[in-house]
Amino acid sequence: MTTEGMGQGIAWKFGDNISTDQIVPSKYFHLRTNLPELTKHVLEDAILLHTTEKFVEVMSEGDYVVGGKNFGLGSSREHAPAIIKASGVRVVLAKSFARIFFRNSINVGLLVIMCDTDLIAPKDVIDVDEKNGLVLNLSQDVCIPFYSLPTIMIHILNAGGLINFVKQNQGLVLPN
Repeated sequence: MTTEGMGQGIAWKFGDNISTDQIVPSKYFHLRTNLPELTKHVLEDAILLHTTEKFVEVMSEGDYVVGGKNFGLGSSREHAPAIIKASGVRVVLAKSFARIFFRNSINVGLLVIMCDTDLIAPKDVIDVDEKNGLVLNLSQDVCIPFYSLPTIMIHILNAGGLINFVKQNQGLVLPN
């Protein structure tokens, strides 16, 4: 399998219904203005599948978060995708996302992809080929298709998030 992807990383797999309260534990709410400190607790209360390890202790920059159904449900805290991105996670993959988490992710510049995550086992080495719409599971030699995001969302992601996009494009209307 050849790749033209974003970069290889480890798949850290979580189950269904990972809430924003598990992504950003409320006991650290007082740190919300200190993103680097808050990032030390990303997904601290979420349980990794098939291990007793804590995500913050085992992940490395460029790794991937892999969820099941309804990833990011709960409150509309923008901090949830922001600390995932700040931790160095490359992409979040899930079968489905809570709508507000999905939009908040795009707005902070975190790529989220809906795909069949059943084809990814914990700690598989994966890569994402955005050009061809494929998640490449290098551990299992499997290609998992996904649908591309709308063009405007890709522009927002490429700008690093919605605030940067607006600053870069004041007065410019982009085509769909």
